[in-house]
Amino acid sequence: MTIISFFTRASRVFNGYPASSKLLLLCTLSLSGGGVVAYSESQADASKTSVQVNEKDCKKKRVVVLGTGWAGISFLKDLDVSAYDVEVVSPRNYFAFTPLLPSVTCGTVEARSIVEPVRNMIKKRNGEVRFWEAECMKIDAANKKLLCRHTGENNLVGNDEFSLDYDYLVIAVGAQVNTFNTPGVLENCHFLKEVEDAQKIRRSVIDCFEKAVLPGLTEEERRTNLHFVIVGGGATGVEFAAELHDFVNEDLVNLYPSVKDLVKITVIQSGDHILNMFDERISCFAEQKFSRDGIDVQTGCRVISLSDKEITMKIKSTGEICSVPHGLVVWSTGVQTRPVVKDFMAQIGQANRRVLATDEWLRVKGSEDVYALGDCASINQRKVMEDISAIFKAADKDNSGSLTIKEFEDVIDDILVRYPQVKHYLKSKHLRDVTDLLKDTEGNPRDAVDIEGFKLALSHVDTQVKSLPATAQVAAQQGAYLSKCFNRMNQCEDNPEGPRRFKGSGRHQFRPFQYKHLGQFAPLGGEQAAAELPGDWVSMGQSTQWLWYSVYASKQVSWRTRVLVYYGVCIASASVVREYYDSCACMKASNLFTMLFPCVGVYLP
Repeated sequence: MTIISFFTRASRVFNGYPASSKLLLLCTLSLSGGGVVAYSESQADASKTSVQVNEKDCKKKRVVVLGTGWAGISFLKDLDVSAYDVEVVSPRNYFAFTPLLPSVTCGTVEARSIVEPVRNMIKKRNGEVRFWEAECMKIDAANKKLLCRHTGENNLVGNDEFSLDYDYLVIAVGAQVNTFNTPGVLENCHFLKEVEDAQKIRRSVIDCFEKAVLPGLTEEERRTNLHFVIVGGGATGVEFAAELHDFVNEDLVNLYPSVKDLVKITVIQSGDHILNMFDERISCFAEQKFSRDGIDVQTGCRVISLSDKEITMKIKSTGEICSVPHGLVVWSTGVQTRPVVKDFMAQIGQANRRVLATDEWLRVKGSEDVYALGDCASINQRKVMEDISAIFKAADKDNSGSLTIKEFEDVIDDILVRYPQVKHYLKSKHLRDVTDLLKDTEGNPRDAVDIEGFKLALSHVDTQVKSLPATAQVAAQQGAYLSKCFNRMNQCEDNPEGPRRFKGSGRHQFRPFQYKHLGQFAPLGGEQAAAELPGDWVSMGQSTQWLWYSVYASKQVSWRTRVLVYYGVCIASASVVREYYDSCACMKASNLFTMLFPCVGVYLP
């Protein structure tokens, strides 16, 4: 029995049992195989019976979700769909685990291992969720309508366009590749945003090798065909370069030995270092690792044009312009807003912005009942200094014109929740308590401060306001946060749980969204990886690679994809197992495999 057929049959068997039964069975399997299996499928015990539309359902508020990426799926996963009429619109009828896309390009992980059909996910919910495979072409904010168009085969009968009404709209459409209007990029570059992109890159790499070994080509032509260029030294570009290097040196050189010495991989980065969003130690480690591996890293270079044969770039330090022949170019330089979002921004007065602006509750500014999550939006964090007078007035209960430490302490909790930059500022200045801000210039405590002293004490706090990165981690947390707000919407109308309104009366309905950074990984090839984790902890090396595998496998949305990722990693890392086996001659290979991969060992054929 293959692993695919096993999980297909197991899924059918499990469908009729409650979550507790599934957990018991999984634990039993794991104990017998020597590992611990965690049951994490959300709402797996939900009824499969479809909900019939009745009068009560018609009164439900309609929530339309645009997108099935990290933000959209995280929102749907935790939303109480029995309380809303939920519809999902996306041109992609599956969820893709995008952090593993570079691994798909070179076969470390198969595409099927990182995708999960949306319909499989929504049918497990306790309520009806309707999915439409279509693309939203226009958002009519004034009338709360959406114009959508089916994105499937054009030769099918029927009208491709339809409209939807909404009461609440959740925009989670992500972003598209940013070409910076560089000539030739769209026509001659590969991108790495979708599963289809990864599969196309994989085919193109093989084509480059097949072309290079044809008879009649000069050595220079072979070198050109085997020159792989990655534009962008961020996490995606660096990871793809590392995966490509491993793919070439571990697999392709054995299939194409005649050209193994002609392959070249180049990374072009406009900044001074690759991975400049990581800790400096990781950036230096990555550059040294690439230097040892023979990957050419060109920093301080900006691409100004591309053709099907050459890439032209400008060296910032000298102003020199040079052209380099290439066989394949992968463009990975950031993202920009999609056209449908740009059009919506123009309707609501945000035409001059780069991305949609939301408040701290993810509500789109200038549009009622519209929320935006993930890469398509940015939180416009309110500044402390904008409300400084209102904060002082709220804290000065006796209207004395001065603020005592005790009065300030009464509003500290609300300030920290409403303005998270205060906490970041305290950490950056190594201050233990918010009241330390009210000390005089010599560091001595004061009994009270007036309004001018209060403004001076908090005048630099807003320097810690930062935009959140366009990552899957941010999008997933925003989706989970917004679903909790929707689930508690009626309850919190009567009993608001948010911080005090310093301008106005009462409290905010919900606590504002606060991002919790859980760390980030940078796989560097050769079973090496680097990790930047909370607490200023940096880890690099082979052990970090296994940590990366474990974390990403555990974050899969289903048991099917989770085990397939584990399985793919095991096959790709067979050499590591052999090295361990050689150093542990007394240990049987089967026992070693069970020790290294306890959760997988139970299911392998």
